Amino acid sequence: MRVTDRKTLKNRKIKGVLKNAVKQTKESLTAGKIEDAQKSLKAAIKAIDKAAQKKVIKKNTAARKKSRLNAMVKKIALKK
Repeated sequence: MRVTDRKTLKNRKIKGVLKNAVKQTKESLTAGKIEDAQKSLKAAIKAIDKAAQKKVIKKNTAARKKSRLNAMVKKIALKK
């Protein structure tokens, strides 16, 4: 197996975990489940940090994603 193929598979897996975690958080927010959203936010932040650490996404992109997700959760939590 070529190195590029190996790295591509690894990066896809990491991005998949990242996208699922973010998606889970957003679904919890739209459903109005604040506690679930806060729990899944922790998982999403962990996935974002791991992706940045492994250089799948850039660190500024990771910071931006975490900031926006956190702002969404905070906004919904303060409303209720």
